[in-house]
Amino acid sequence: MQKMGSAIVLIILGLIVLAFPLLGLVPAAVLTGFLVLILGLGLLFGGIAEMGESAGLGILEIILGIIAFVLGIGFIFNPALFSFVAAWIVIIVGLFLIIVGLIQMISKSGGSRWAGLVPLIIGILYIILGYLVKTDPLVLGILIGLWLLIMGIMMLFQRD
Repeated sequence: MQKMGSAIVLIILGLIVLAFPLLGLVPAAVLTGFLVLILGLGLLFGGIAEMGESAGLGILEIILGIIAFVLGIGFIFNPALFSFVAAWIVIIVGLFLIIVGLIQMISKSGGSRWAGLVPLIIGILYIILGYLVKTDPLVLGILIGLWLLIMGIMMLFQRD
């Protein structure tokens, strides 16, 4: 019964976010911002503690901590930055998938060469989606709404 209630809530939230995409984008940006901010603080403190054992590793952790801290603050106060970074991550993953697909298609070992077609097509779709998110942050809100809706529907029809 609890699973059905959660599924209905996800479906309703998905429909609301699809109708108003910023309602999905802003909370996702703020939540991610807080998590990245906490990660940055952890890396900063960890880097300071690490300086006694390994100066190089400590400096690296401090630099990564500063970057994460700045990104976290940026995500919290500027959801468009979150959308921009998310778009670039999706584009980079798409490029990796295309490379993997091409390698599978060229490779002589393994199964069928056509097995590389799936990552190739998904990689192209990722690049297209990344470009759309980069040009219009509302697209990311729509994708969040679709994700909520699909997860709710899948949860609704899932068996225990």
